[in-house]
Amino acid sequence: MAAFATKLERTVYLAAAPAVGWAANLPPHHPIAVAVATAEGAGVAAALAIVAARPKREGLWLVRLSPLLAAGAVDLAARQISGWHWDAALAGGWGLLCCALAPISKTRRRNRPALTPAPEAKALPTAPPAPAQAEEVLDPLDATDQFSAQVRALWRNAGGAGHTHVAAAHPHVGQPHDLTMLLRSSEQGRPIGAGLTRAAVAAAFAVHESDVVLLETTAMAGRQSGPGWREVQVIPDERKRRRINPTEAERWEDKVASAAIPGSRFITKKRDDAKEVTYWVAQLPDSAGEPRIDPVALARAMGSSHDEGRVFATVDGQRVLVAVWDDSPLSKVYPATRELLTPDENGWWVTGYLANGQPALSRVYTDRGAAHGLLVAPSGGGKTQLMALVMAAYANFGAVLWLGTEAPDEKTPLLGAHCDRYGVGALYMVRQLRALVALMEIRGTMLWADGRVHDWDPKLPGCPYRPLHVFQDEFLSAAADSDYGAEISELSQEFSVKGRKYGMGEDVAGQSAQVQHGFPSLMLKNIRENGIPTLLKLAPGDITSTFKDLGVAMEYIPDALPRSFSKEAEGRIERILAGEAEPPSDSNTGGVGWIVPGRKPEVLRTLFADFRQGIDDLFPGEVYHLTDHEIRELEARGLWFDWSLPPQPGEFGDEDDDEDEEPAPKRGGKDTARSTITTADQALAAIRL
Repeated sequence: MAAFATKLERTVYLAAAPAVGWAANLPPHHPIAVAVATAEGAGVAAALAIVAARPKREGLWLVRLSPLLAAGAVDLAARQISGWHWDAALAGGWGLLCCALAPISKTRRRNRPALTPAPEAKALPTAPPAPAQAEEVLDPLDATDQFSAQVRALWRNAGGAGHTHVAAAHPHVGQPHDLTMLLRSSEQGRPIGAGLTRAAVAAAFAVHESDVVLLETTAMAGRQSGPGWREVQVIPDERKRRRINPTEAERWEDKVASAAIPGSRFITKKRDDAKEVTYWVAQLPDSAGEPRIDPVALARAMGSSHDEGRVFATVDGQRVLVAVWDDSPLSKVYPATRELLTPDENGWWVTGYLANGQPALSRVYTDRGAAHGLLVAPSGGGKTQLMALVMAAYANFGAVLWLGTEAPDEKTPLLGAHCDRYGVGALYMVRQLRALVALMEIRGTMLWADGRVHDWDPKLPGCPYRPLHVFQDEFLSAAADSDYGAEISELSQEFSVKGRKYGMGEDVAGQSAQVQHGFPSLMLKNIRENGIPTLLKLAPGDITSTFKDLGVAMEYIPDALPRSFSKEAEGRIERILAGEAEPPSDSNTGGVGWIVPGRKPEVLRTLFADFRQGIDDLFPGEVYHLTDHEIRELEARGLWFDWSLPPQPGEFGDEDDDEDEEPAPKRGGKDTARSTITTADQALAAIRL
């Protein structure tokens, strides 16, 4: 019966095709044209009525009416095209298409013959009949579109992980395999079970686990939220694009925010071609607290290695700036100039450059008076280079410079030429400190231009004396001297406490900054609070203890810097195959270390003062001295003479009265000060025995 109906329907289509093609060429009042137009109009009217009423099986009725709708379209097109050839082709195509589809016959219900009633089944005593499987009941808010139904069936067949049901599913435009599901708990009023995992979803859709994203739902019109609802994204196409061609924000999220700077969100990226550096800016939410940065993971995420020294992060509240240099800024040479070493109106001058490209600043005074300084570096680490920078800055500020060193070397005499007084040895340094302590008392009674006494202030007019800065090189060695070390330590501590009020500061230089015998914790605290320590090329084993002594919190203590900032030479495999040795590593770390301007150390490379080319152009042409009044007062106290002379009778307590034995000479040094003392008699008179 069904086959006969199909043949009959196709016969009708073939018979009607000439009429459809012919009607377009007949006058409107012709009977055939009227019949064709009536049939087409009836089909269109019926279709509009079905769409408006939206009955059940709406699509099925529209399919059945499709031959009349298509005939109307053919008739309309044929009337617009001249020539009977096109009319015949369109009508013939309509007839053949309808014959192939036979939409009326293939969509009608088929009446099946009634089956003979089966005999009543006998109850089986051994096994009860299996209960009928309950049909899934849809919620009134569940989507009924075909895509959601297909995904719902797939999810149900996969077991419905976490006892969940697909409320709705939506495909992603332009990505054939990506979709988003809205899941609800299958049990009303119950939370979704723990079985809803990325792995369970990936198994259901045959994708990789990384292609699944589980999200919390938000309440909106037609959607509920809470623990009984979950949104799931299955995005293999998006993940593939993200792996091959990610955006800057996606690259940051995948490579940096995942481990190097957890919780951070990309904001912007900027390239500075002049400096050959790329800056990345990220933001952390206010609730995230202090940003946690893994420098090794960060360098790896930026396509570098930590040892190359090309990637550095700077924290500013909840924002993070990551600088990625083409070549490490710590491997560059920044020549010192007098302009950089001249303090501005607030006392700041450029020590070097930070790893993020900013100038590293030190200052010659603070809001509490004269500044102190701490310069630490091992042999060959650039300590004398750094001391030359600091001395030039104070000289350009107009300060009187004193330099005392425990042992001579090649460069300190060149610095001494720009000092008011310079000498070598522990004896020289203790005499220097005695004069400094006395000078505090002298300056404390000197009247300013207004006739009053003031604590030193560089911005207050009428000061009767110049600022004075003393440099104590190899201080720890001098403080450990068996004869004078204890007094050096005691006087240095006293000077560090009070000197700032009289425009007098000290820079302590040495190979260690750790509190130990000869370097009291109070002195270190005063230097730290009234100055900006600079530490170069610290050994990895000394970093933690040194920064702890400087009062740096554990979370801010930095990792050790690489032993070299040069990129490793490529072609190692070829050298191995050829039996060649590796090229020597360039240990270009002189002048590299940390400056501690606040609670956090900053990596820097100091300016380079070329002693071989001469450093005179870094200093002013004039060497500044004490006032005549200060010198007279020191002379009156027996403290102003050639400090390189051997110990004088009574200078360090009672001497042996045995005239037959000469006092054992103690270490002294050469004093380059412009002194009027030329003989032992003059020295004895000067110290007023």
